Amino acid sequence: METSISRAEHEEFRRRIEEENSRQNRRLEIVEDTMRQIGALTTSVEKLAVNMEGMLREQEQQSERLRTLEGRDGEKWRKVVGLIGASVLSAIVGFILAQIGI
Repeated sequence: METSISRAEHEEFRRRIEEENSRQNRRLEIVEDTMRQIGALTTSVEKLAVNMEGMLREQEQQSERLRTLEGRDGEKWRKVVGLIGASVLSAIVGFILAQIGI
């Protein structure tokens, strides 16, 4: 035997189903909004990674140029010290040769 439900029970069931649907729709909206935010964040992270790669390349180039410039200064300094040393040695040898009479 079938048991039928009253109109009030049916309305209560319908109301609860509609409330559940509304609750689930709100949850879906929140999830969709979160997914949009995650998508935007992912795009931002990708752009940041590309920018960081460019910055790394630029920094490597600048580092190489700096090494070259530092090497030039060191090389010039070594040449100056070598020339001063050679001049002092030449002066000493010249003085010794002058004392000997050559």
